Amino acid sequence: MSFDLTSGIHTNEYNSSVFFNIVSGIKLTSKKNMALSSFNVPNGKLDIWGNGLCPGQMQRSPYAASYAEEMNPVKQTLSPIVTGTSVLGVAVKDGIILAADTLGSYGSSARFKNCSRVMKVNESTVLAAGGDLADFQYLKTIIEQRVNDENCYDDGFNYNPRSLFSWLTRVMYNRRSKYDPLWNTFAIGGMHEGKPFLGYVDKIGIAYTSDTLATGFGAYLARPILREALEKNPDMSMSEAKTLITKAMKILFYRDARSLNKFEIVSVTKDGATIEGPLSAKVDWSIAHLIHGYE
Repeated sequence: MSFDLTSGIHTNEYNSSVFFNIVSGIKLTSKKNMALSSFNVPNGKLDIWGNGLCPGQMQRSPYAASYAEEMNPVKQTLSPIVTGTSVLGVAVKDGIILAADTLGSYGSSARFKNCSRVMKVNESTVLAAGGDLADFQYLKTIIEQRVNDENCYDDGFNYNPRSLFSWLTRVMYNRRSKYDPLWNTFAIGGMHEGKPFLGYVDKIGIAYTSDTLATGFGAYLARPILREALEKNPDMSMSEAKTLITKAMKILFYRDARSLNKFEIVSVTKDGATIEGPLSAKVDWSIAHLIHGYE
C-alpha cells in the first residue's frame, strides 16, 4: 500500500477494521456454538452420523425408550366390560356338580347369551368362573397349554383338582399383588384320591374348600338353599344334587337381573367328567302381576 506509515492514520483504521472483523468472527463463532449446543452437539461439532444406524441394526430413535415409558398403554383391567354372574357348586359322596349360566352381561345389558363359563380340564378336574369373561378366557388358554405340556411328558402325572386349586391361589394372589388382578372368582371341583373335592378362589387369592359353593349374587340367594338341603340329606345322590342345582339356578333367574335361564352343568364322578347343556329350568311367572312398586 502507498501510505505514509509515520502518520498512523490509515494504519490505525486498518487495525481497527481487522479488530472489528476478529471480534465479529468471535461473535459469530459464539452464536454458532450456542446454536449447535441447542441440538446437544458436544463442543459445537456437528456429527451427522450421531445416533444413526449401525450395521445390522434396525432404525431407532434415541428418544423412543423414554417416550414409550411415558406413554403407558390404556388398560381396562380394573373395570370389567363383559361379565358373568353366579357359579354354584355342591359336593356329594359320589362326586361334585358345578353350574353356571351362559350370559355375558355388557354392563347391565344381556348382550351375549352363549358364553360358556365352565371348563373340563381333564377327566378328574373341572372349573367354572364368574366375573370378567376376558380374564377367564385368558386363564383358560394358559390352563389348556399347561395340560398339553403335562400330557406331552407322558409320565403318568396330570392335574388333579387339589393341585389346580393350589396353582390358582398362587396365580390370583400374584396378580393381586401387582395391583392388576384377574377379575374372576373360580370354583374348582373334581375327584381326588377317590374323594370329592370342591374349592373356591377369588380375585385377590382368598381360597377355601367346602361342600357347597356359590359366587356373586348366588352367595346370598342360592347357597343357604344348598346348605340346608345338604344338611337334611348328607347322603345325597348325584341325581338329587343335579335337581337341587337346577332349583337354585331357577331361583337365581327369578331374582338376579344378570342371570339367564340357560345354563350348563358340569359333573365329575369316578367315571369321569361330563358337561351337560345348555339346559333350562321350568319357570312360572303367573304371580308376576301381583308384584307392584318396582316399575
